[in-house]
Parts: sequence; structure tokens; C-alpha cells
Amino acid sequence: MLLENKVAVIYGAGGSIGAAVARAFAREGAKVFLAGRTQAKLDKVVDEIRAKGGAADRAVVDALDEQAVNEYVDAVVEQAEYVDISFNVIGVGDVQQPLTEISVADFLQPITTAMRTQFLTTRAAARHMVKRGSGVILHFGGGGPQTLAGLGGFKIALDAVEGLRRQWAVELGSHGIRVVTLKTGGIPESIPENYPGRDAIINSLLPTTLLNRTATLADVGNVAAFVASDLARTITSTEVNISCGAIVD
Repeated sequence: MLLENKVAVIYGAGGSIGAAVARAFAREGAKVFLAGRTQAKLDKVVDEIRAKGGAADRAVVDALDEQAVNEYVDAVVEQAEYVDISFNVIGVGDVQQPLTEISVADFLQPITTAMRTQFLTTRAAARHMVKRGSGVILHFGGGGPQTLAGLGGFKIALDAVEGLRRQWAVELGSHGIRVVTLKTGGIPESIPENYPGRDAIINSLLPTTLLNRTATLADVGNVAAFVASDLARTITSTEVNISCGAIVD
């Protein structure tokens, strides 16, 4: 039980990645508090976790709303007494087009969304973690020098999150708080069935890997559980690369 007696807050928990991490955290003994925009999706994940004996609760929260985020984390701490882990994997609403064609609004959308939500959710958790002298902040996405044409502001948003991760790690490290990013080269299971060009995207992922396989949702959950655990207490201010070699460091 890697996360026994830990309390974890997960934003975007109704999505496939957030749900996978929530299930893994609960399996490893954490009490998970799931936040998202769609009640039905959150209910489904909570029911799955509880059916297997896990501890889970949920709330509809706008992770871009400063007051809502602060009040939510305060409520979690009031109920559970503390928070050990904060993980934010909400969608950033990116529009992927060549930079010469994309509008300013569409270009900035993922950058401003990612910066706002990651800052708000990290700050809300950090205020409580500082009092305990411990905690783990997990980001998802990751950067690196590689990119592709036509991504609009998406890759830039990932790079911006990495800059924010470094700053938080420096400022929170003296309080015993770790800040880590998980990065993959793409997870086929996470792409909706009706997403335009889904098959082409999936077919393009495998050849980029070194292991001739891509990360699964279960892989993400397993690694996230390890990184959030005390076994990884020496890991901070870095990325954990689970891209199967698609992203070469």
C-alpha cells in the first residue's frame, strides 16, 4: 500500500487519465477527492473505486476559478484534516493549427488555461502542505526540445507548465514539498473514439517509441502512485519520462 493514509486531490478526474490515476491511488490506500466539471463522470469513477473497497469522494469544481479551488481544498482539509497529493490533469482546450494560420485567441487558449489552473491548484494545496512540512504536486504533459509542426500553442503550454513546475519546486522544496511532471509520448486509450483523425494519431505513436509499445492508462496510474509515494521522496523538480522512449531526454 504505497499511499496508505495519504489524501489526494485530483482535478480532471472524470477524464480517462485522471480516472486512471484516481483508481491507482485508491488501490494503493489513498483517500481520493475527485474534482471535475461533469457530475456523472465523477460519480462513475467514485462508484468503481468504492466497489473495490477504496475511499473516494467527488465534487464539481471549476479548476480555473480561484475562489472555487481555494474553497474546495479548504473543504477537503476540513474533512480529511490534510492533503498530501495534488494532481491536475484538466484539458486545456487547445486548437492545433500552424502558427501562421491560428488566431491569437486560439494560440493563447491552452497557454493561459494551463498557467491559470496549475498555478491555482498548486497554490491552494501548497498553503496546507507547508503547514505539515510535506506534500507532492504532480503535473502531467512534460516538455523537451522535440516538437511537431501545427500544434498551435499546445507544446508551448506544456513548456510553460514546466517553467512553473521548476519555480514551484524551488519555492516549496524547503517545506518538504516535491513537484514532479509525468510525461508520455501519447496514450492511445485516452483519445476519444469519435476524435477526428484518431486512427491516424494512434498509428503515428508506436513508430516513435524505442520499446515498440506506448504507455497505457494503467502505466500512468502505476507510475503516478510510485512518484507520489514516500519511496520517491528524493525525486523533485524534474520530469519522470514514461514515453517508452518516444521522447528522448
